[in-house]
Amino acid sequence: MKKIINPWKEVDGYLCFACSPANPSGLCMEFYEDGDDLVSFWKPTDYHQGWLNTLHGGIQSTLMDELAAWVIARKLQTTGVTSKMEIRFMKRISTDEPQLTIRGRIKDKKRNAVFVDTEIYNSAGELCTQAGIIYFVVSPERAGESFFFDGCHTEDEPVL
Repeated sequence: MKKIINPWKEVDGYLCFACSPANPSGLCMEFYEDGDDLVSFWKPTDYHQGWLNTLHGGIQSTLMDELAAWVIARKLQTTGVTSKMEIRFMKRISTDEPQLTIRGRIKDKKRNAVFVDTEIYNSAGELCTQAGIIYFVVSPERAGESFFFDGCHTEDEPVL
């Protein structure tokens, strides 16, 4: 598994709720490449609950939506916006979980629409939540102009 370098970490004002390491109220997600998949490991806290000791569905949605964005950034070397997200909540996730695993990969691509499948697994490896996400991608040039994106690399790759 290879750790992915956050391409926005040096951008002034970058405080993404899901992935900015500088956002004290955020989720501070980090990402790893595992073959065709991207993976994030994350630990919920009491502050992330919806119902008592239960991880809020909106936080689960955010985890999967953000992972999909990073799948696009890493695998297609561009970015864009979420167009549609269909979620299945199958098993309750406790806010006491020591670690969640969020996984995702590209399922299909049709022109500018990219179909990404994502899942959340609890610490016992049980599938708890899954989402099919349609992402609308932009050209790499527009990604640079509009999204301050200049490529997505792993720690072992040279950055040009």
